[in-house]
Amino acid sequence: HKPEGNCTITDAANFDPSVDAETLYNAMKGIGSDKEAILDLITSRSNAQRQEIITAYKSSFGQDLIEDLKYELTGKFERLIVSLMRTPAYHDAKEIHDAIKGVGTNERCLIEVLASRNNRQIHEMVAAYKDAYGRDMEEDVIGDTSGHFKKMLVVLLQGTRDESGVVDADLVQQDAQDLYSAGEEQWGTDEAKFIMILGNRSVTHLHLVFEAYEAIAEMSIEDSIKHELSGDFERLMLAVVQCIRSVPMFFARRLYKSMKGLGTADNTLIRIMISRSEIDMLDIRECFRLRYEKSLYNMIKDDTSGDYKRTLLNLCGGDDDLAGEFFPEAAQIAYKMWELSAMTKVQLRPTVRPASNFDPAADAQALRKAMKGFGTDEDAIIDIVANRSNAQRQEIRKAFKSLLGRDLMKDLKSELSKNLERLIIGLMLTPAEFDAKMMRKAMEGAGTDEHALIEILATRSNEQIHAMNAAYQSAYKTSLEEAIQSDTSGHFCRILVSLVQGAREEGPADVERANTDAQELASSCNADSDDMEMKFMSILCTRSFPHLRKVFQEFVRCSNKDIEQIIKKEMSGDVKNSFYAIVRSVKNQPSYFADRLYKAMKGLGTDDRALIRIMVSRSEVDLFNIRKEFKETYDSSLHEFIQVETMIVSLSLRLLALIVGLLRSLLICLSWLLPWLCLMALEVCV
Repeated sequence: HKPEGNCTITDAANFDPSVDAETLYNAMKGIGSDKEAILDLITSRSNAQRQEIITAYKSSFGQDLIEDLKYELTGKFERLIVSLMRTPAYHDAKEIHDAIKGVGTNERCLIEVLASRNNRQIHEMVAAYKDAYGRDMEEDVIGDTSGHFKKMLVVLLQGTRDESGVVDADLVQQDAQDLYSAGEEQWGTDEAKFIMILGNRSVTHLHLVFEAYEAIAEMSIEDSIKHELSGDFERLMLAVVQCIRSVPMFFARRLYKSMKGLGTADNTLIRIMISRSEIDMLDIRECFRLRYEKSLYNMIKDDTSGDYKRTLLNLCGGDDDLAGEFFPEAAQIAYKMWELSAMTKVQLRPTVRPASNFDPAADAQALRKAMKGFGTDEDAIIDIVANRSNAQRQEIRKAFKSLLGRDLMKDLKSELSKNLERLIIGLMLTPAEFDAKMMRKAMEGAGTDEHALIEILATRSNEQIHAMNAAYQSAYKTSLEEAIQSDTSGHFCRILVSLVQGAREEGPADVERANTDAQELASSCNADSDDMEMKFMSILCTRSFPHLRKVFQEFVRCSNKDIEQIIKKEMSGDVKNSFYAIVRSVKNQPSYFADRLYKAMKGLGTDDRALIRIMVSRSEVDLFNIRKEFKETYDSSLHEFIQVETMIVSLSLRLLALIVGLLRSLLICLSWLLPWLCLMALEVCV
């Protein structure tokens, strides 16, 4: 049952504050405390009811309930329970105070709170701050921040955003043009114009401004902010835009970032779960599932423990992985996301470009010099190969053979080892040869790397697939289709065979046909699994990507379900992974590759083959875009992530070598001591 108001915490029925106060008193008296009783009671009462319990507790027992809770509880659990006992305004005031007190400032906390609160919440928070700390919040914020970041925070602190709901069509166009003129249209940026418009106009008005802006600039307002602004000011303005578009989606992003990767940002997690539990937690849950293909409930469950986890799960209220349909607001957001995906014109940007003043003969000689004699100059090899385009590397291969009578690939293989050899050789192959080799590696030997097969075939164009087929036939004297058929089976095999034809339609969406396709996909969800999978294959493996974007958008409208969630819920194994990869590629291919890179490096050990495959194959296509998506999703740069992961592997190998060396030395010592010990034992026996 969906609680009224999209919240997960509501007023308890038959509420008696005196009885609750006594229950809490009994849970804390004596040795130890009944933490389960405390958390169950507090998370099943609204904030207003908790305030009545605090009053009743002091009246009945002459003690301060919050002080008793602080004394009895510890760590994150104590912080969470005590925070639940504060009113929303005083809780926000404390968060702002903690963000700016002492050395350093928690800018992300300031951004989250001030960008997401309405006028009433801001006014109440400012008053609570004055009452609790005897200070003016605006003065403290001014004293702890600077520049345009400070100016926008001060604007938000006024709590004067237009909430009338009245929209002036002429002003919408004027604001859109003013934002464009203040940023993309000129050299430099007029930050004051961004602050004035984004800090004061109504939510309804700004929705229309953002649409008008996209028509003028041919890019989203978010992309313009990323181009024009930087640092904390950029993060603040993006947060404001995200909250204008959808407050629940903004918090879904914040919650995900608080838990992904190593460690948990508990302060952020606690703050959001408390502040939204009586407002829009159900919508946040839906947005979370929509964006991250995992329920908020399960992520909290996997990332936390003990009474702290139980309390958070009570605030969360339920597991959306058990449900399939959207609540109304989440359905609208899902529909809009597909619309934005279709509208957004992404300029793909590589990280490797042709070198200027290129001389293949000089490069060939330099590579030979790096490999000649004792030892190999790996740095010189990397510097040349990584800074030339693939077409230039092919010229170097030819020059190496014509000038030196040697095969560059064979020389590199003999001089380099392990992952560096795989990476450099991968860069020296043509894209088609490299893809063919990766497909071969995925199928040779015991076991099959299904993820590699899916990744390659789901993301390559028809032209790339045809070139890969030809390269595979040339290198291995058999067709790629035959290899797939001999190594896979069932519906998974059929999906791969369909994709390897390189016969996907090309061109824009056909709106009428997209509606029909969406209805057929929705109807197939009620059929048996075989029919459903065949219907999904007939559409997902053959239609153009622009057309599929429209199909998936209309699927939300006609089914009130998310295509990704349906695939995850109704399908399994490699079939599920195949369709899921296609949908993710259609929605945002750089984001799909960012996710693949993260999974290749997270946890114990690194999937080096996946890491090499993606870095090589995307370096001249969209690796810059992938870097941006990685940073936005995982709050860490791809560069840093690779540096840490490869350093850990390097250290692990060195440690292993050291251990092997020590064991070898120990065995040598034992072999030398053993005869002597035997002789000593013999003398003792005699």
